[in-house]
Amino acid sequence: MTIADPDHLRRVQLIRKAVLAVCIVAVVTLAAFNHTLGGESDFHEAMEAIGLTLIGICIVGRAWCSLYIGGRKKAEIVDRGPYSISRNPLYVFSFMGAFGMGEQTGSIFVALLFLLIAVAVFYATVLREEEWLAAMFGRPYEAYRARTPRFWPDFRRWQDQETLEVRPTFFLLTLRDGLVMLLAIPLFEALEHAQDVGWVNAFLTLP
Repeated sequence: MTIADPDHLRRVQLIRKAVLAVCIVAVVTLAAFNHTLGGESDFHEAMEAIGLTLIGICIVGRAWCSLYIGGRKKAEIVDRGPYSISRNPLYVFSFMGAFGMGEQTGSIFVALLFLLIAVAVFYATVLREEEWLAAMFGRPYEAYRARTPRFWPDFRRWQDQETLEVRPTFFLLTLRDGLVMLLAIPLFEALEHAQDVGWVNAFLTLP
């Protein structure tokens, strides 16, 4: 297998999803035994509200990015719209969503843990993707990489285009993946109820 293998990116994404799923299960298990999950303080409620807002921004932002990338990463360098200010805007929105999911526990520690896991997993994925893109596109990609930040947006570099070729299937898949994040709300509410009725005994106190 070489980096230029057309199936390379697909394998990288599958590995990324598997690792992310395992890490999320581990953190959810940790949260289940945390006293903060069962709190009803104003801070807890504010955390949940802010987290829900971030998840909403994530879902809309990822869908917006999909209108530009549309599954074209393997065929061309996409450098317009959100991709003109960040090479990985879809992942940036995912970071926001990950933090928002963690905030549904009411614990800033768990929220940061969700964020750190997302950053670590996506960063490793991005490094592999960059190797593949450099091997496929050469100098044009190197020029794009030199002028566009990997994650943090540089809004001064914004460039757009008048029309977009939208691929509905890719858009809907991206929207579906984002909506999955909303499952964090009933999940942590269920764990909170389990603590309240004594089905789960919390023995951790995390901020």
